[in-house]
Amino acid sequence: MDLRIDLIRDWQAGHNVTELAEIYQLSRRVVYKWLDRYQAEGVSGLQDRRRAPRSSPQQTSPEIVAALIAARQRWKWGPRKLLAKLQQQEPRRDWPAASTIADILKRAGLTAPRQRRRRTPPGAQPFAEISAANQTWCADFKGWFRTGDGARCDPLTITDAHSRYLLCCQIVPKTDTPHVEALFDAAFHTYGLPEAIRTDNGPPFASTAPGGLSRLALRWIKLGIRVERTKPASPQENGRHERMHLTLKQDTLTPPAANPRRQQEDFDRFQQVYNEQRPHEALANRTPASVYAYSPRALPRRVPELTYPEPMLVRRVFHNGDFKWKGERIHLSEVLAQEPIGLRPHDDRYFEVYYGPVALGWFDTWKAQFHRQLNKRQREEMESGQG
Repeated sequence: MDLRIDLIRDWQAGHNVTELAEIYQLSRRVVYKWLDRYQAEGVSGLQDRRRAPRSSPQQTSPEIVAALIAARQRWKWGPRKLLAKLQQQEPRRDWPAASTIADILKRAGLTAPRQRRRRTPPGAQPFAEISAANQTWCADFKGWFRTGDGARCDPLTITDAHSRYLLCCQIVPKTDTPHVEALFDAAFHTYGLPEAIRTDNGPPFASTAPGGLSRLALRWIKLGIRVERTKPASPQENGRHERMHLTLKQDTLTPPAANPRRQQEDFDRFQQVYNEQRPHEALANRTPASVYAYSPRALPRRVPELTYPEPMLVRRVFHNGDFKWKGERIHLSEVLAQEPIGLRPHDDRYFEVYYGPVALGWFDTWKAQFHRQLNKRQREEMESGQG
């Protein structure tokens, strides 16, 4: 600044532009710049100026910024979902790109950096491809938590895997078979029956009984529903449902509500917004409600009994988990109490044991023993037909 003032004083003393450029080791263009600024603005014109343009035609208008911030505060969605929703609501308005929206939300302090997590490599998918609603429902418990009054909450969630439609998000008093069965029956009454239900290996969905069956799974099989279970410690096999849980946590559990009643109200609001308002990228930014359709299979008034085709032999399991064979009692599992099982003959010694379509293991008639799996020697004997 001092040198610029000296340059002006030398110019006022009679030095020309060429002389000033030589004295101050500047180009003639720079000398003219400072002279022009001084003549236009006085000494204040010699101050440094920001190089950024004073105005930008590409700058987002304050009205758009305010609308984006309001939308974020209302829905708490990411930039791409906000953009899709706003374009649906006001298609004629010139909304900025998702990357610009992300910058605006970041400047407004409405985003937080996501922590990097070490992810489990995806395993082979053992399930059939999903191409229509009600082919597969996914179910799980969103990990338990406590509300502000210290009460424990265990929400059961059910989604349709194709449309991502959230069928149920309900806190259950207990995570046992009667309470969970009641919620599933309510969903069956409302939406119809799916072809399959996919869960993890925890109770009440599964047990340590043969075939991993539980009392709840037995009921589903009798209703003609295929039971699918993910591999242990493999949440990626139910990834669509787990991703919904992340959104549920972000929108309703940060922090939890004051008590279970208010928490359930938050879940109900989330379910309505998630199904009917929130666009989903995997659905081409449509909402789950616009994709989901009710199942044509209604819940029957009475759960039908299982039947087995010939040449299978049918035995009914006693209350203690045994079934009878030629006067002898063979233990199977108490989970199958009062249920019919099918025995399909393989040869004159071994029968394969089924509950509906689910293979439970092998029955050795010579030793009157049930085996969940045959060992190597037994398999070799069975394949060779030797006893």
